[in-house]
Amino acid sequence: MLCADDMLNASILIVDDQEANVQLLEQMLHDAGYRCLTSTRDPHAVCALHRDNRYDLILLDLQMPGLDGFQVMEGLKEIEADGYLPVLVITAQPGHKLQALTAGAKDFISKPFDLVEVKTRIHNMLEVRLLYRQLEQYSRALESQALHDALTGLPNRRLLMDRLSLAIAHARRNTSTMAVMFLDLDGFKQVNDTLGHEAGDTLLSMVADRLVAAVREEDTVARMGGDEFVIGLWEAAHADGVAGLASKVIQAVSRPYRIQGREVRITASVGVAIYPKHGKEAETLMKRADQALYEAKRAGKNDYRIAARSDLSAMALA
Repeated sequence: MLCADDMLNASILIVDDQEANVQLLEQMLHDAGYRCLTSTRDPHAVCALHRDNRYDLILLDLQMPGLDGFQVMEGLKEIEADGYLPVLVITAQPGHKLQALTAGAKDFISKPFDLVEVKTRIHNMLEVRLLYRQLEQYSRALESQALHDALTGLPNRRLLMDRLSLAIAHARRNTSTMAVMFLDLDGFKQVNDTLGHEAGDTLLSMVADRLVAAVREEDTVARMGGDEFVIGLWEAAHADGVAGLASKVIQAVSRPYRIQGREVRITASVGVAIYPKHGKEAETLMKRADQALYEAKRAGKNDYRIAARSDLSAMALA
């Protein structure tokens, strides 16, 4: 919900070619407690100012020499991708009111000014605008939560599968390769049992940071849950390069951690599947990488395995 400071800290731009009108509106808004006021008498400057500052409200005079308010609104429409113009027009012409609302303005102020009406209309429009922005931010936060792991902030399975599909499509178009790494922490349960779940959560977050640092910006590191992570490599030049990165990831994870004043050591096992050698769909590559991870675990942990071609025939028989 909005508080008084939200309203009074809203950014407002006053646009009028008459200095007396600008001074009157500035004084009225200052007296009402508004803190972030800007003004211009040059209608040609409005779009650039709004592009740089994204005002919560623009008080726009319609009749100005050189460029009228209707033309200014057309320019503002090109800036506001969502089509919302935070414009409250100022006019002395009754016939312009409906025309301005049709052009995208959200409300109007009549000249000569009735200061009580002006303050009420400004307050009401700002309240709607700021509540709308809060709703947008809340919606974005919900969307982010639906696509990211709450503990580490990494992409979750849903977002990972979307990105893997994009990487596969890119590889298919360019006749190139990409890869999937399935990673599991060796001995994580012992950390939880010895130091507690809070320490375990701290360790998972630190591992996540190291994994992100170990790969390229275009690659995706996701947490599948528990101590399982998946890395989607956007492009993989050859198997040797993927093997080298798997070794790099294992080394990054195995460096000691400092948690609750204690040194904590842990290792990782990694399974790798490469497109198109081990599969041509995201789910298939995930299964092949998971099987390879199991082989790395069975071979003694703290190592990687690359899926074998024979896995494909085994899957076909399953």
